[in-house]
This record gives sequence, structure tokens and C-alpha cells, in this order.
Amino acid sequence: MARLIVSLKYCFNIICVTLLLLTSIKASVLEEKSSTSTSAFFIFGDSSVDPGNNNYINTIPENQANYKPYGHNGFFHRPTGRFSDGRVIVDFIAEYAKLPLIPPFLEPSADYTNGANFASGGAGVLSETNQGMVIDLPTQLKNFEVVKKSLIEKLGEAEAEKVISEAVYLISIGSNDYMGGYLGNPKMQETYNYQAYVGMVIGNLTQTIQVLYKKGGRKFGFLSLSPLGCLPALRALNPKANEEGGCFEAASALALAHNNALKSVLTKLEQLLRGFKYCYSNFYNWLDDRINHPSKYGFKEGINACCGYGPYGGIFTCGGTKEVKEYELCENADDYVWWDSFHPTEKIHEQFAKALWNGEPEPEPFSVGPYNLQSLFFDKEKLTIADIVDDAPQPHHFLQ
Repeated sequence: MARLIVSLKYCFNIICVTLLLLTSIKASVLEEKSSTSTSAFFIFGDSSVDPGNNNYINTIPENQANYKPYGHNGFFHRPTGRFSDGRVIVDFIAEYAKLPLIPPFLEPSADYTNGANFASGGAGVLSETNQGMVIDLPTQLKNFEVVKKSLIEKLGEAEAEKVISEAVYLISIGSNDYMGGYLGNPKMQETYNYQAYVGMVIGNLTQTIQVLYKKGGRKFGFLSLSPLGCLPALRALNPKANEEGGCFEAASALALAHNNALKSVLTKLEQLLRGFKYCYSNFYNWLDDRINHPSKYGFKEGINACCGYGPYGGIFTCGGTKEVKEYELCENADDYVWWDSFHPTEKIHEQFAKALWNGEPEPEPFSVGPYNLQSLFFDKEKLTIADIVDDAPQPHHFLQ
């Protein structure tokens, strides 16, 4: 009898050790998988995230950046069409997500397995914004449908649907609707007061989010608008520069109204749409602090553009391809917040990418939430310890 008890205890100990080993091995495999497995990345927007789609369309020089000194810092060895001295924010996000660079949708023979970038410099939420010269947001949505069909043909319907549902969708658009589409369009100002116009832009943007959700998208990132009136180009145009500290306050007010409305809409969508998750941040305050206090963040110049002409470098002549050919180029773009009259430097793109990637939902003014991008990209369903034990061989297998 004593021998039998000892024997049973011995078997029980073996079972426990075996289960612990299985649990440890399976948990480590899951941990490794969750830390290396990432989601596809689909990008919609304007010049803030355009990787070169406008290289392939018939448009004006102001909407292209495939000439020197764009790409000036040498990362890409040539101008790519990015409105920056190097990379833009989505390039850094792709790197952090362990993805290759996401290709422009219009790039010949592009591989969409890891995602696609549909953004177009000069584009707006509204199709009327820079109409005929850009790929507007409604057209970007149609292009997404082309990619979805391509993925189904390549991967099969089930795998393609998995890619679509687990992907992160980043949207960065709206500035052009307010700068050229409204402030630069007297007819639009006569037709709509600014509240009605903001409502129209937000309404169309909301429809886009809902369409992507209906097509399978669940995880979204949003870049809110910057203080538009403080762009070098708008400072240079400001008729009340002496009274308003240089910034064109009417433009900044529109950006703030847009951001507040978008934030409210996203809160409602989270309640209405099952599984809808998003990353949002206050880019307005984040950039405004760097404009006004550049030295706090490793910059020397927060107001003037590195590449441009005239007051603040605000005349958009960078590259000499436009009507005015003259432009000036700074020695070190890393010292500057602004690369050209409208767009920030790679250094700003990198800093903001890091903030969105691992930022915390801290109190305003610089909060990121309710999710950061890292949690969205690596948000895979994980088995619990109970699931692992349930999958493990049961004790009677060892006692047979």
C-alpha cells in the first residue's frame, strides 16, 4: 500500500512538472508571437503623410515634392515625393510596428500585403478641395477597395478579411479644406459660416470612418490638425500679424473647431460601433509648444521655415519649381520645426510618431488615447493560462 501511495505521488509530481513545462513553453511561444506579430497599415490623408502618390498624377508643382531639396537629409538618397527633408510620421510608425515602408497606392507593382498608403498632397476631406489636382478622400476610399480586391485575389477571402480586420487605419486630413477650401475661397465663405463648414467636413470624415468600419476596419489612428495659423505660409499672409503675435488666428480657430468636433464624434463612435478602437492626440497643443518653446525639444527655430522665401520663409518656393523661383535653404533642418512654408521637418515627424506610439492617456494638453498606436498594432487575442492548461494533455493520458 505504501509503495502504491509513493508511486501515485511520483506520477502526480511528474504530471505537475509536465503541465508547468507545457504552460511555460506555450506562454513563451505566445509572448514571442504577440511581440513579433503585427498588423497591416492603411493610410489616408494629405501631404502630412503622402509618400509620393502625387508623383503619378497630373497636378501643379505646389502639390508635389519629388524634386530637390525635398529628401535633403539623404535617408532615401533622392526626393521621393514626401513633403519633408526626409521621412514622414507614417514611416516611423511602420518601423516601430516592424513593418517595411508602406508603399504609395499608385506605385507600380506595389505589394499591398502589409498595407497601402493612399494619401495625396493637397487633398481634402471634401472632393471640392483642390478638385481635379489631387486624390481626394472619397477617391482614396475607392482605391482602398481596389487593394482589398487585390488582397482577396492574392491571399484568398478568409486571409484577406483577417488582414483587413486586424489592420490599423491612420487618417490625417483636413488642413487643406480649411486653408484653401474655405479661407482661400470667398464663395465658400459666403455660402457657409465657419460652424456649418466645419460640420460639413466632420460629417464627411465621419462617413469615411463608418465606411471603413463596414468594410472590416476596427482600429484607427487620427492626426488632429495643427495650429494652422502658425504655419510660416499663413504667418506671411496674416493681415494682422502685429496684433496677433504673427499667427493667423482665423485659421487656428478653424483647426481648433475641427479638432473639438472630431474628438466628440470619436467618443460617440466608440459607444456605437462594437470593437471600434482608436488613438487620438492633441497635436495642436503638442506642436504649438514646440513652435513657442523650441529649445525645450532640441530645436533652435520654431517660427521660420528651413526652406522658403520672404517673411518667415512663408512664400512657398522651396525647390524653385513654382512661379517664384527664389528660395533659401537653412544649413541644418534638424534645428527647425518647419521644413518648408507648410510642412514640418523629419525631426518633428519622428518626435510625434514616438508620442503616438507609446504615449499615455495623460491629462491635457498632450494626451494620447484612449489607446496608443503600439497597443493597436500588437492588440492580438491572447490565450489565458486556463486556455493553455485546457489545451495541455490531461492527467489520465499519463496514467494509462
